[in-house]
Amino acid sequence: MTFSEHSTEIKPNLRWVLQTASRTIAFGFGSGLSPIAPGTVGTLWAWAAFLIGEYFLSTEDFVWIIAGGVLLGCWVCGQVSEELGKKDFGGIVWDEIIAFWIVLLFITPTHFWMQAAAFALFRFFDAVKPGPIGMIDRHFKNFDASNLAPSTPLQILWRGFGIMVDDLAAAFCTLLLIALFQTLVQ
Repeated sequence: MTFSEHSTEIKPNLRWVLQTASRTIAFGFGSGLSPIAPGTVGTLWAWAAFLIGEYFLSTEDFVWIIAGGVLLGCWVCGQVSEELGKKDFGGIVWDEIIAFWIVLLFITPTHFWMQAAAFALFRFFDAVKPGPIGMIDRHFKNFDASNLAPSTPLQILWRGFGIMVDDLAAAFCTLLLIALFQTLVQ
């Protein structure tokens, strides 16, 4: 089947998500299946996983995991989007996970309240998509998917990049605002 022509709409469930590694990763190990605010639930999952990972992983390990996660994310988010026949399905939360890990990597070590503020800022930027974040999101969402049938690996990768990039921009804006705040209060 092609990106723009699915005979039946897929309704993802846990069984469907766990059938392939790409779906499991794209859906944030099931966190994207939340019926309410899957992006927020995926970001909460990212936060919890990061806090657990701090006990076992070094900063260098996180850098490698995040770098690989961005590259992997472009593929799996694009591939799962292809399977679902949607440009940016809300349950695909790997983009939120990687982007929030970037935020946490840059602000850690810090206290809980700074992490909570970073969480709130990131969710604001990701949900509201002000300024350049919205421009980036609209650019990729307005991309005509009809010319993607049949999709090539490069087109799948590009679609996945489009899913990932607005969250990376939200992470950048979150970090920029935190840095500005820390500069002003010191």
